[in-house]
Amino acid sequence: MARSSAATPLPRRTPRSQAPSFSATARPGRGIDPSVVVNALPDPVLVVDGAGDIRCVNLEAQEFFDLSAAMMEGMPLADLLPADSPVMGLIEQVQQGRRRVSQEGVTIDTPRIGPHHVTVRVTALGDPTDHVLVTINERTLARKIDNSLTHRNAARSVTAMASMLAHEVKNPLSGIRGAAQLLEENCSESDRVLTRLICDEADRIVALVNRMEVFSDQRPLERDAVNIHTVLEHVRKVAQSGFARNIRFIERYDPSLPPVYGNRDQLIQIFLNLIKNAAEAAPDPGGEIILSTSYQHGVRMALPGGDTRLHLPLLVSVQDNGDGIPEDLRSNLFDPFVTTKVNGTGLGLALVAKIVGDHGGVIEFDSQPRRTVFKVSLPMYDESQISGDPAPVRGVRGARG
Repeated sequence: MARSSAATPLPRRTPRSQAPSFSATARPGRGIDPSVVVNALPDPVLVVDGAGDIRCVNLEAQEFFDLSAAMMEGMPLADLLPADSPVMGLIEQVQQGRRRVSQEGVTIDTPRIGPHHVTVRVTALGDPTDHVLVTINERTLARKIDNSLTHRNAARSVTAMASMLAHEVKNPLSGIRGAAQLLEENCSESDRVLTRLICDEADRIVALVNRMEVFSDQRPLERDAVNIHTVLEHVRKVAQSGFARNIRFIERYDPSLPPVYGNRDQLIQIFLNLIKNAAEAAPDPGGEIILSTSYQHGVRMALPGGDTRLHLPLLVSVQDNGDGIPEDLRSNLFDPFVTTKVNGTGLGLALVAKIVGDHGGVIEFDSQPRRTVFKVSLPMYDESQISGDPAPVRGVRGARG
């Protein structure tokens, strides 16, 4: 969702005398706009009045429900959530006199966003209670970091495997191929079919090993300021001229996004792989891919070998309208050789995880029928912080959230 919606004042459509007040967050003389504070929160926040109408939302709520503030503010909450949603019951408890209630394991399910398992907190605003504050927490920071570390370990396993294969497999294969070629010189035509099969299969295995050798590349990652929209536009053009010729692309970019601190060629590799997977998953006809960028408060990741911590506020999403990722593959999706493709090697997403990790970033996904989203959080370029680095920074090995 573009940040242009941030210009919408919070709250709106409610008379000043009845509007929920956030002024306690502003110190006298400082001139802090309460809407800036609300929009800086990392969780979706909605204010609902006594009549059940949504009065204001922050940017995270717009992202979560995939609707703009202009559409949500003034909308009855019952038009957004089903009447039997636990959220309605929590709001009713607060309106009946409780100051604050919360419930874990709530499922918010709408046709637009699909099911999400969240924790909901409802807090009274004002006394007597009229407006209520609804906060939605979809994933805890600890869980996101835990997932990131899990898939870094998977990427490290690929790195070790690649090094082993390069030394222990390619050399014997070369000998096997050479022996087959020598046999071919003195064998019958019918036997030559077998020797050629040996050579072809040896070549195929060597090609696979060569693809895996990229995981064992230990050279420092050279990075600079990169315009992520230029990268996405390049990848989109490549896709639409080839494998995604019949796919409809929708772009939802935040034009004010600062540059990414990254390697342009490797960023192209990340999103080329993600868009290729999305194109292959999308239905034909009717395939659709949504590319979006936004600025959000992300986790801070430590770089190896130093005290530097990179903020990951730049979010890039690739969404398709395919059937979704099979449930049995989700926990191992970024592991090597995991694929649903008949002729796939299962190395594409493993490579994506490695490159994202090399950038100190996090990749995560959410998959429902007709809506699968891969989200990549990346560090922004900060000249004041990076100018002191004596050499290019080597990124963390593969990450996934």
